[in-house]
Amino acid sequence: MGTLVDYTTDKGVALFTLTDPPVNAYTHEMLKELDACILEARFDDDVHVIVLTGHGDRFFCAGANPHMLKEADLSFKYYFGLHASETLSRLEATPKLVIGALNGSAMSGGFEVALACDLRIARGGSFQIGFTEVELGLLPGAGGTQRLARLVGTGRAIELMVEAQSLPVEQGLAAGLVHKVWTTETSDQFGRKVLEYAHDFCPPGRAAFAVGQIKRAVQGGADMSLEQGLALERELQQRLFASDDANEGLAAVLQKRKPSFRGR
Repeated sequence: MGTLVDYTTDKGVALFTLTDPPVNAYTHEMLKELDACILEARFDDDVHVIVLTGHGDRFFCAGANPHMLKEADLSFKYYFGLHASETLSRLEATPKLVIGALNGSAMSGGFEVALACDLRIARGGSFQIGFTEVELGLLPGAGGTQRLARLVGTGRAIELMVEAQSLPVEQGLAAGLVHKVWTTETSDQFGRKVLEYAHDFCPPGRAAFAVGQIKRAVQGGADMSLEQGLALERELQQRLFASDDANEGLAAVLQKRKPSFRGR
């Protein structure tokens, strides 16, 4: 779609690739392209899963471009941070599964991008994840303080951030910061393996509409009271009962055959 975020589709999967070597640091221009890609995938009924990765074999994303921030005035920095937060929230709120394919290290703002993904798969090797903003006299300002605390608890989140801990991806797996670590010889092999995994959530084998509604129920209900979350769950379930996929799934069970879903 653009020069800084490559957008391609493959059998129901939209692949976003952050492309600004060598470290894929993001600028306002990159975030605008990422935002446009998110909207493009949202409106495409043939896209069921989004995979977000980085170009090359060293970095998923190293965070915000320091040269851009150094030259910017305070007003620009504020609105840049606001747009970064809004873009990642839009990604997180999109009712389609988002898989972060961490092809390399994901540091600072790059790890914030990863945390906005539903599932994080890291490539095994000498790659790191973590927040080091405190070493610049800053905090993770695109949702990192909030998403990390919700993921690992407040005490552990504070420890990770104030100590500027940079964890090997295998330690990140043990800490619950990534969901899977896959070791491959090349970055391309890793990318193909993640795409194969992403296709598992697409029709006809998987009810992608239900996957999206499960995401909505969990994301939307996380900050609600239990009663409100249960009400959201019931409403989303009612939407699913009215879907073609639910009718197909129930029919397949009764007919003792494998369902063929359409994502509708």
